[in-house]
Amino acid sequence: MKISLVLSVLAVTIGLSGCGLFKQGTNEGAPAATPQAGNEAAGPSNEVPTVRLITAQTPAVRAYRKIGARHIYKTYPKRIYKGRIPPLVYAVVVTETDIDSTGRVTGVHFSRTPSHAPEVSGKIAELIREASPLPNPGKLGAHTYVDTWLWDKSGQFQLDSITEGQRSR
Repeated sequence: MKISLVLSVLAVTIGLSGCGLFKQGTNEGAPAATPQAGNEAAGPSNEVPTVRLITAQTPAVRAYRKIGARHIYKTYPKRIYKGRIPPLVYAVVVTETDIDSTGRVTGVHFSRTPSHAPEVSGKIAELIREASPLPNPGKLGAHTYVDTWLWDKSGQFQLDSITEGQRSR
């Protein structure tokens, strides 16, 4: 089971890293394409895009994942699963946390949620929001911090970016 979990997490990570490719063709900050009422020149759009763009997982972004994870561990020391996590964790949740240039959490989204444990995603979102602000991302600026939560049935967890690994039995 250890290999299948590792392969699953790897597949999710690779899939998410590819999402950054969609960012290349965007015109961030460009005026909206359609004029507003009265044939006036259109300004920047306030509309929320229907597709979220994930920050490309560069070495700097991956390094910040560990910084963000350590911050969450320091915020919830009694919630951290000590040692190697069991081979069958209760839930695996992939979070996409939007942070601004100061580290303040501006949004929490999920790219993987467990259908058998829907309550876990809400608890994780609450933990992330209460841990805000995360450490200042410095030159990275505002971006989407992606991590995988390995959630034990006890309510304790580890984050994939700094996990202690998984037991074989």
